[in-house]
Amino acid sequence: MANSTIPAQMQQSMSNPIMLASLIDNPIMHRIHSTHAPDGCSRPFHLKPLLRFTENILQNALSTTTDTPQEEAQAQLNASLEDYDNYDDFLKPYLAQIIKRTAGKLSSVCEQSAQTATIEVFETLSSFQWGTKVVVALAAFSVIYGKFWLVAQSSPTNLLTKSIAILEQLPDMLGVKEPWKPKFKAPTNLIKTILEVAKCIVDFSELPLQYMNLEGRGMPTAAAHIPIAVYWTIYGMAICTKQTMCLPGMGQEDVDEIMEDWNQWSLEHKLTQIHNYLKAQLAVCHQHIRERREIETYELIEDLLKTPQIDNVKILKALIRPKDEQELPLFDGSNKKRAKLEVLWKRNVLLLISDLEVPDQELSIVEKMYQESRQNPAREESQYEVVWIPVVDGSTQWNEKEDRHFETQKAQMKWYSVFHPSLLETAAIKYIKKVWGLNKKPILVALDPLGRVVTNNAIHMINIWGPTVAFPFHKSTEEGLWKEVSWGFELLAAPIHPPIIDWITEGKYICLFGGEDIEWIREFCVLAKAVGSAAGIKLEMLYVGKSNPREKIWKNNITIAQEKLSDVLPGLNVVWFFWARLESMWHSKVQHGETAERDPITQEIMSMLSFDGGNHGWAVFGRGWGEMSQMTKAKGDTILQCLGEYQMWKDEVETKGFVVALNDYLIHQLQTPHHCNRLVLPDTTGRTPDRVPCADCGRPMEKYIRYRCCTD
Repeated sequence: MANSTIPAQMQQSMSNPIMLASLIDNPIMHRIHSTHAPDGCSRPFHLKPLLRFTENILQNALSTTTDTPQEEAQAQLNASLEDYDNYDDFLKPYLAQIIKRTAGKLSSVCEQSAQTATIEVFETLSSFQWGTKVVVALAAFSVIYGKFWLVAQSSPTNLLTKSIAILEQLPDMLGVKEPWKPKFKAPTNLIKTILEVAKCIVDFSELPLQYMNLEGRGMPTAAAHIPIAVYWTIYGMAICTKQTMCLPGMGQEDVDEIMEDWNQWSLEHKLTQIHNYLKAQLAVCHQHIRERREIETYELIEDLLKTPQIDNVKILKALIRPKDEQELPLFDGSNKKRAKLEVLWKRNVLLLISDLEVPDQELSIVEKMYQESRQNPAREESQYEVVWIPVVDGSTQWNEKEDRHFETQKAQMKWYSVFHPSLLETAAIKYIKKVWGLNKKPILVALDPLGRVVTNNAIHMINIWGPTVAFPFHKSTEEGLWKEVSWGFELLAAPIHPPIIDWITEGKYICLFGGEDIEWIREFCVLAKAVGSAAGIKLEMLYVGKSNPREKIWKNNITIAQEKLSDVLPGLNVVWFFWARLESMWHSKVQHGETAERDPITQEIMSMLSFDGGNHGWAVFGRGWGEMSQMTKAKGDTILQCLGEYQMWKDEVETKGFVVALNDYLIHQLQTPHHCNRLVLPDTTGRTPDRVPCADCGRPMEKYIRYRCCTD
């Protein structure tokens, strides 16, 4: 019966979404398009409040034929009332009039075909856009369907509805729910599918069109098929209306026939095909919009950072974007309350950027720096705020475990944090990685009160000079600091081990040494002290371990202290910081364009780092301040041989001094062209140079890629 009203071409095409395009030239669709004449005079309104309200009416009605709890459906309806009440007082009567007229056209389906009634609905709604047509039609259908079930579900205690049901001759069995549930399964599923298609159409209608002007990216493809989807959706409403309106006065056999005929139409399957197709196209559109918005936001961040600003708030809001003006995107660690970005207005801001895991060593550096600034808040060097920005990779699946970890990390910090990682723009993450060089280790981006980037990573400056001296973290400030220093123990180790200042002042000779082999350490310390005694010099020794201090270095420290072989650094964190500071020196020099060929300090830094890259011990001897300091160095076996052959060069000590005599013997007697240096430079900023010269011979070192996972 119903199949005869559906053109064969449309039935065939709707079973295959790829063939949807063939329906554009169908005569029926030409008729539908001819009714479409939006004139701009119809009152515009947001569709989703009316759609949600309509959906809840239908859900309440459908709950009579499904197992949906009545209380749940009622709660959803009450929630949607608040949305609908936001419509102004002039719009509601206007909508009521349009809905009433549309309901009349749908109700005419009892006197004519569903297709004719559908076309009349389109004619009634000719001045509206496609999305509005389907929502208004759905509202009209919900009125018809809702009124029907108000009467059909009458109970003995509701005499009014029971009386109306008797007058309209609704089948008696409608009063008994269970036997009728299977018969209403097909129409119930169809109405649910109509709702899903309608919601999908509304989602399309609310897409920002300025992003959808490119061919082949979802919207242009789907736009041609939206009228088809609207037609079939309203046609489905007409079919449902016909079944509803025709039930009064029918006998049991007629009801069974009409319900069985409904199953034969397969309209629900066709609408499911439409929904799947549109949903896929909608996903393409959303992806395209995300990409376009990401590009726009990225360009906005670039422009803001290149253009002079009157303060730093615009730039901070481009990076950390609250969902609305009322949202507080920061968390103040000092009082455990949320805060606006405006609390950072015209302040120097240090952005501590990392993943969810901030290593304890880096965290301790920031904690110490922050505590010092708060102890002396009036100082100019204390005029800055710290904000932790946790960067979560897009591939990371956020779950309860990740959330607990983030909250735990956030609670440890006394400074500001982004309230939640989701507030960080995707484009901001891309900019942070591409321009500011975030890789694995945390970075500390410094912004001045006008939002200008002072440095991409102030951690290196703070490691080398300390926050007070490094403030306000300008590149020019660091250039000036490098000009004031020369290579020596004062730069190399005094900030790590303060007694070194006293040793230098007292004119003592100093030996720094490292490595893991405790047997080599014992042999070297005993021999060095013996040579020092024989040379009549005051020698102080300090063990600095290796850059990745583990249990072995901790045990070495205990052994060295117990056997009184030399001084040791107080804890593995300090050992780590000695080497981290050396790496920071190297990064700083690279950022300033220095190389080992033309800068003596860079060459010495690389020599120290190459010592750490090997598996054997090493030692540095020296004495004196600044430019007057004398230093020499060698690897483990070489320095042992040199000290063991002290009798060969002891006469030079009286005339040249201990350090010069030691250095001359190393260079002229023990140095050979054969060497194997390893330099391990962590790629923390993504800017490691391709060419690194050897600290011994100056030739370019071979570059290898090394992967390391260390949980120790």
